[in-house]
Amino acid sequence: MADQGAATALTAGEAAYARIRSDIVFGRIAPGQKLRLERMRSVYGVGVGTLREILSRLSAEALVLAEGQRGFEVPPVTEAELRELAALRLLLERHALAQSFARGDVEWEGRVVAAHHKLEVVEQRMIAGARDEAPAWKRYDGEFHQALISASGSRALMAAHANAFDRYLRYLMVAFCFRGAAAAAEHRALRDAALDRDAAGAAEVLERHIAGCVDFALASGAIA
Repeated sequence: MADQGAATALTAGEAAYARIRSDIVFGRIAPGQKLRLERMRSVYGVGVGTLREILSRLSAEALVLAEGQRGFEVPPVTEAELRELAALRLLLERHALAQSFARGDVEWEGRVVAAHHKLEVVEQRMIAGARDEAPAWKRYDGEFHQALISASGSRALMAAHANAFDRYLRYLMVAFCFRGAAAAAEHRALRDAALDRDAAGAAEVLERHIAGCVDFALASGAIA
């Protein structure tokens, strides 16, 4: 029974971690918000000790600020950090794309095409005005970019990219950075470059894609 209880606690803790992380990345917990443990305990259904562990873990991922005796808060959003994260994401993803394109097989091609299909369907709904599709849109966006680099052969590179992508994604959600048909066209171009094994072409599209998102986010006025 003790082992079963430990497994249940672990499952509850991991579920709470995933929910809190998602709420921060997708902007449901606002930048700069204090993370009050007593309130969070009732929302996420885990104890204060577990919450401290989760928030410390998220602090190591730079998604939470630990303030010593003052507790925890969600980091603010700034233009400087957005530009840093965009540059980091571009550096990691461009390198991973070249490796993935060189090593990818037919299974990898299938993952890329399937991930792009889901993203494209939701993008078309967003273009038609379905703003409530925003969480699915960004989730599929992340899955598509992860699929593109999934044949890179480096777990460390994939993990570093995933963290940089999520920190960058938080900015896009705060600014609701949906560029409509332009972004959809860039995603199609990335898919086609992957199938053609055109790493240089993909790098050019990716740089334009990320720069466009940064410009759009800053123009929104939502970022200090």
